[in-house]
Amino acid sequence: MAEISIGVVGIGGRMGITLARQVAGTPGCRLAGGTERPGSPMLGRDIGEVTGLGPLGLKVSDDALPLFAQADAVIDFTSPAATRHHAQLAAQGKTVLVIGTTGLEEEHFAALREAARHAPIVQGYNMSLGVNLVAGLVRQVAGLLDAEWDIEIVEMHHRMKVDAPSGTAILFGEKAAQGRGRELADLADRGRDGVCGPRQKGDIGFASLRGGNVVGEHTVIFAADNERVELSHKAADRGIFARGAVQAALWARGKAPGLYDMDDVLGFR
Repeated sequence: MAEISIGVVGIGGRMGITLARQVAGTPGCRLAGGTERPGSPMLGRDIGEVTGLGPLGLKVSDDALPLFAQADAVIDFTSPAATRHHAQLAAQGKTVLVIGTTGLEEEHFAALREAARHAPIVQGYNMSLGVNLVAGLVRQVAGLLDAEWDIEIVEMHHRMKVDAPSGTAILFGEKAAQGRGRELADLADRGRDGVCGPRQKGDIGFASLRGGNVVGEHTVIFAADNERVELSHKAADRGIFARGAVQAALWARGKAPGLYDMDDVLGFR
């Protein structure tokens, strides 16, 4: 199959650098370019210098339009507002867009659904194979255990993470709710403080911890009287997310326009 060119938006951040290196190191892939926010000190610098890949003759830009016009696929782990804009550009260019951005709300998903009428878009709360395997197990276990089993989701990330609960925690919550035939919005309990009363039967609780440089740790707890089942995933390096994102881009090439997720990419659906 012909080489695929992949661009990275937000290429100067920790995840952007990891993504660029993964693209460059994956057989059959070529780094098409990368962008950063307006005013970034990285603008105009060689992408290879920014990412440690050596001179590439590609400059960091703050204009994503040309990148979407020339690349076969673009990977986006930026911010919800930026992702909404990038989805519009993907629709214009009919470009594959892989989204790992967290903190998306309904207005952002509405924009993704609209863009997906014109381009293949893969949105994942977490691109890791291991995380998606655990997510499938969470759905199965939740379907097997009744509401006498309380579900709590605990996650920990580095001190710089700006959203909570994490996208992966929400993914696990959605899978647990699916297992019980419900919507997460009807069951989620995202915060307890002060005298908040007893736990409501059937709720799915979330707890978010922040500190140090933790890449990501998640545990889904199923707790009944006198016994507890726990499903956990711990990430030690961001490379696991980058590998999954590049795999998603390769999978989506040639696919019909639509909004896909990692279950589609990994053949779990």
